[in-house]
Parts: sequence; structure tokens; C-alpha cells
Amino acid sequence: MFVIIGMVVVTLSILGGYVALGGKLGVLWQPFEVVIIGGSGLGAFILANPPVVLKRAVSSYIGILKGPKYKKEDYIELLCMLYQTCRLAKTKGMLALEAHVDKPESSPLFEPFPTFKSDHHAVEFLCDYLRLMTLGTDNAMEVETLMDIELDVHHGEAHRVFHAANTMAEAFPGLGIVAAVLGVIKTMGSIAEPPEVLGALIGAALVGTFLGILLCYGFFGPMAAAIAGIDEDDHQYYVVMKIALLAHLQGYAPAVSVEFARKTLMSNVRPTFAELEEATGNLDPI
Repeated sequence: MFVIIGMVVVTLSILGGYVALGGKLGVLWQPFEVVIIGGSGLGAFILANPPVVLKRAVSSYIGILKGPKYKKEDYIELLCMLYQTCRLAKTKGMLALEAHVDKPESSPLFEPFPTFKSDHHAVEFLCDYLRLMTLGTDNAMEVETLMDIELDVHHGEAHRVFHAANTMAEAFPGLGIVAAVLGVIKTMGSIAEPPEVLGALIGAALVGTFLGILLCYGFFGPMAAAIAGIDEDDHQYYVVMKIALLAHLQGYAPAVSVEFARKTLMSNVRPTFAELEEATGNLDPI
């Protein structure tokens, strides 16, 4: 919603100011300038990035409209699931988790937490480390190092999409100049025409420069920044799992482990201590 509002504000501010100055909107309608700039920008984007980045870019642009993937209630659910996991490991031992991590899709441990269970990557991340712990890995520092490496790789993959989107945005002013130069070349070919015709041709050529700058700083640049922001927000979901598991490895009680994890969340998605205590208090033991 806010993305659409932002685009509308940008468009109305520019066009409204232009009209208020006495400009005519019809002059800005240059569809072939759009073809030159938009088409060459898209082609360069495809040329510069592998298929995996292109697919993720499409999902990321769509994701801008939805906002961050995880909301406050999703984090409450995640913290409750981590509490259940740590409690089961504390009361019955780490080997009690083995059946759950081997078949998470049918595990009664994860069944009450549908958002987490439906997230394949999150389930895989958690189960991989729980499996290491059931195999006897109990050195928190070693596990933390491994987690940081994996999270850096995950974050790097997401950053490639931002980099690709930002590079395309920064290319639009240059492509706008290309469109403008082509318009000037066309104008020079009609140099014998009367001034009113030459004026229209020059105006059409300058629209290319205007459009390239507008696409960069008014739309695609901010969208690239929004992609980066959403990736940062979604990345925190994995950090919460990391902190809770490391706290458990260091011997803390389940309530303390999830409290450590809760404190890493930003204020807009962080439940209060009382909210989390109430949510975990309503859980049935496994």
C-alpha cells in the first residue's frame, strides 16, 4: 500500500508541477522513448544477471507490494516453537528431537506452528542445526561460527538481487541520454523544417533524458532500497533461531533462551515479555 502511495505522490508531484508551470502533458507522451529506455534497461538487466537472480528479482519486486514477509504474530509463533523445542530437549534430551528433525513435515512438534512449518528454508535451517546437536555438537562457539557463515551466504544471495536492481536503476539516466541523442540525430535530419516542427522534435528528444532520470530516482532506485530493507527484515527470522539455539547450547532454560532471541527483534515486530510469556504458557507439552 505505501509503495503505491509513494509512486502516486512522485507522479502527481512531477506532473502536477509541470502542468502548473504551463506545460502540456501531450508533449511528454513519447512511447518510443519508453521503448528505447525501458527495453534497453530490461535487456541489460537480463544480460548482467544469471537466471537465479532474475527469478528472485521478480519475486522481490512483487514482494515490495506485500512488505516484509514476517509480522509480529509470526515472530510470536517462532519464539513459541523455539520454546517448545528447547523444552523438549531439556526434559527428554537432545535425542528426543531426532524423529522431529528427520521428518519435520509430520512432526507433532512443528504441527502447531503453520507459518514456520510452511517455510521450507526456515525449517531446513533449524533442522540442520538441531540434527548437528543430536549428533553431539555442543560447542556453542563452533556452531555460532558455522551459523554466521551460512547466514552470510544467505544474506549475500539476497544482496545480489538488491545490487542487480540498483544497478539497473543507475543505468536509466545513461539510457535516457542515449534516447535523447537519438532524438537529436532525428532532429538534425529534419533541420530544414520550420521552427515549430524542430521545437517539437527537440522537446521529444529531451523527454528521454527526463524519463531516464525519473525512472532512476523516482521509481527504480527507491524500489531497490525497498528490496534491501525487506531482505534485512526477513533475515532477522533466521537470527532469532540462531540466538535461541546458541543460548540453549550454553545451558540456559527455555524461557531464557527465547528471551535472548526476543531481544534481537526490532520494536515493530517484537512482542513484549508478557505477551511471549502468555503465549508460551498456553503451549501443551510434547
